[in-house]
Amino acid sequence: MRLRVADPKKLASFYTDVLSMSVRQQGVSLRVGYPGQDADLLLMPGDGGYTHDTGQRYWKIGITVPDVDLAAAVLRDKGVEGSEPRQFLDIGYMCHLKDPEGFVIELLQHDFEENRPENAADPDAPFAKACIGQITLRTGDIAAEDAFYQAQGMRLLSMQDVEPYGFDLHFYAFTDDVPPNPDLWAVENREWLWKRAYTALEFQHVAGARFANVPDYGGLEVEGLAAPARDAFGDPVNPG
Repeated sequence: MRLRVADPKKLASFYTDVLSMSVRQQGVSLRVGYPGQDADLLLMPGDGGYTHDTGQRYWKIGITVPDVDLAAAVLRDKGVEGSEPRQFLDIGYMCHLKDPEGFVIELLQHDFEENRPENAADPDAPFAKACIGQITLRTGDIAAEDAFYQAQGMRLLSMQDVEPYGFDLHFYAFTDDVPPNPDLWAVENREWLWKRAYTALEFQHVAGARFANVPDYGGLEVEGLAAPARDAFGDPVNPG
């Protein structure tokens, strides 16, 4: 995922020093991420000045971890402010923070609050099993998003009704995995999804809503894509 940022070097230090990602140079940009199959963040030089707004197309990344309480405590010790971890409905156990340039990060636990096993994570390495589990975009037309991303070879893995807040969630990934319950609305698929070692593209769907472009969100790169494209919203999807 491409982000235009004011200071790639400084921001990369946050992701490496605080969230235990690795970094490598890519031209004038810096690529940060965890080892494995999940997505990287490409931090590209830009004007900065990003301000998050719920009316924007781009929302956040989600980092999945075995123990959100432990991860949040380590972040607090490092002076990083965030929300208190909580079980959000029957979706997941999570908390939220922002990086130094204002981009939202969600920490999402592999298990629901009451299901987390003892000693789920190493206190000395709370991000050892972390991955970028979600890239979250907003949409008012999930049918158009579904048609575009399934045409690219992604599979719909889960749908989640968040009725009290007026939206639903749809998760797509490049995988042959099949959720344990064939009913993609089923709650039991959610903890299964949070344990996947790859990134899902998450859509927050508000039927008929219109969202603003975010100049600091530079779109996606997809390994093996034959040619540049534009998604259903018009954001770039480029060969990676």
